[in-house]
Amino acid sequence: MPHETLPPAPEATRPGQPTTTSSSRPRIAALDVLRGFALCGILLANVKPIAHMVDTVSVTQPVVTASQDGSWLGLGLFVDQRFFPIFSLLFGIGFSLLLESAGRHVPRPRVLLLRRLLVLLPVGLAHMFLLWRGDILSIYAVVGLLVLLPSTWLPRRAVAGLAAVLIAAPLILGSNGVPLVPGLFLLGSALTRYGVIDRIERSARVPAALLLVFAAGAAPALWLQIQSGAAGAGGFSSWFALAGLLTAGVYVCALLLLLKTPLRPALQGVFAPLGRMALTNYLSATLLVLVAARVIGGSPDGWSSATVLLIAGAILVPQWLVSTLWLRRYRQGPLEWLWRWATWAHRPPLRRTP
Repeated sequence: MPHETLPPAPEATRPGQPTTTSSSRPRIAALDVLRGFALCGILLANVKPIAHMVDTVSVTQPVVTASQDGSWLGLGLFVDQRFFPIFSLLFGIGFSLLLESAGRHVPRPRVLLLRRLLVLLPVGLAHMFLLWRGDILSIYAVVGLLVLLPSTWLPRRAVAGLAAVLIAAPLILGSNGVPLVPGLFLLGSALTRYGVIDRIERSARVPAALLLVFAAGAAPALWLQIQSGAAGAGGFSSWFALAGLLTAGVYVCALLLLLKTPLRPALQGVFAPLGRMALTNYLSATLLVLVAARVIGGSPDGWSSATVLLIAGAILVPQWLVSTLWLRRYRQGPLEWLWRWATWAHRPPLRRTP
């Protein structure tokens, strides 16, 4: 997926109340909200690519994206490649948070994380070969095994420096999407190891300052993306990737600031249930898009932005309802629970106690 996992999704609590995992680590509510928000954007970006899997005319042809068909001022300008960086960052954050928690409860926490990635790999491969070629879970698992897990033996300064290099290199070379994943994983890990994530909800000044920086960079990058795309210039990919990262930064900082306002309960109520069941919702969304594509028929290239929005809404609303009702009774989503079981090698409780 262009696209994200899925940091561990612990049990839900009432909005605004502290939450804990089974290892009693305080939950960071903002991460649930960010994850759910990113899930919504990822679905918007993936509706057409997934629908091509049932388009017998276009399945073997390149998927037309906003960068190719000139629709920069629609969803392509604010959605494509704007949300998968958030998910990739969250994966790195969740990985390091789990390592810290596991380190307090098991003698070999890296073995636990190895199991977690090895379980994710076949899930992603099954998703890729059975449903949709654009699956990201298998890529996350492989990059996690080759980059993220080995980085846990490095000092945090080295991880931060390597993250900067691995993020800058694809931008310089004009790559976007998957090449950015290793750097974003390491960035999330470095932020966690430096304690930034633990302080993410304590101050509004840092998100506000970063918002201004990201916005100041995103505005010209978006303009150059449009200009280079319209002119067919060779630098489109570079500006597309840079604009995507900067816009993702704007989204994250803006959401963190909004969580400091009276809108916080609403934002938690809307996005947190989706975020806590992100793996379940991500995989089920593929099935639902394929069903919608068969019902609607025709080539997805002809779908308007309004059609994409309607399809995404018709999927996200039921997913939100199911997630909300499920988490009132159970600690985790069904797939999250199975993933946790495989990770810890023993069955965790599923049903919430009164």
